Amino acid sequence: MSFSELKARQSVMWGNGPYERITNTIRDIHTLIVERADPKPGEKLLDAATGTGAVALLAAERGAEVIGMDLAPVLVETAQERGAESGSSARFEVGDAEAMTYDDASFDVVTSTCGVMFAPDHEAVARELARVTRPGGRIALANWTPEGGLGQLFAMMRPFLPTPPAGVGVPFDWGREDHLRDLLGDAFELEFEEHDSPLELDSGEAYWELFSTSYGPTKSAVEALEPERREEFHETWVAFGEQYREAAGIVHHREWLLTLGTRR
Repeated sequence: MSFSELKARQSVMWGNGPYERITNTIRDIHTLIVERADPKPGEKLLDAATGTGAVALLAAERGAEVIGMDLAPVLVETAQERGAESGSSARFEVGDAEAMTYDDASFDVVTSTCGVMFAPDHEAVARELARVTRPGGRIALANWTPEGGLGQLFAMMRPFLPTPPAGVGVPFDWGREDHLRDLLGDAFELEFEEHDSPLELDSGEAYWELFSTSYGPTKSAVEALEPERREEFHETWVAFGEQYREAAGIVHHREWLLTLGTRR
């Protein structure tokens, strides 16, 4: 399978389910990304792999001229609806983080929250982030770490997911400082911060319900499995969640890396 075929599938997969339910579990990350990116009134900001537009909408509230771009048309439609409901000035459009249609040095600020990390060609994304950011402009990226809670979650999911094609970049490498320095260090002055976004739910069963109905990769995998294998996935997930049980429910710590950069 070529990267173009994979991305065509991804554009459908990520729109499979009410993704905003997942987005709502990382509101703390959205808030911090916008605080650290610090968009000013009149500055042009691109939110790459915007999902349902949470960061783009927050940035627009600060007076920035915002474009939210995502590969998945369904997610873009949801972002547009949310923007219309709130009267936001943010614009949303379908686009590919590996091959953006914007001119060189188009943006003062570029952000991405747990988004561009899932594009298959890391080097292409890095080149595009550098190309569209003006000299002196800023980037702010949130990426899950390989050893953190989401890395553990995907390791649990892996036996139930389709095998990715050869050559596809490992998404969680975007949560490693050395990988980010290799990708972006020539174009940006970089600094890093480690953070945690705990997910609190009543039970492992509630964890399964949320992701199996609303998170595109999980929901698509569930739908593709035979009933016996699907139930095995269900039981494995619930057991995974229950290992994080505390007094009032489960608390799954999800560590992530904040990457801040200034374009050279």
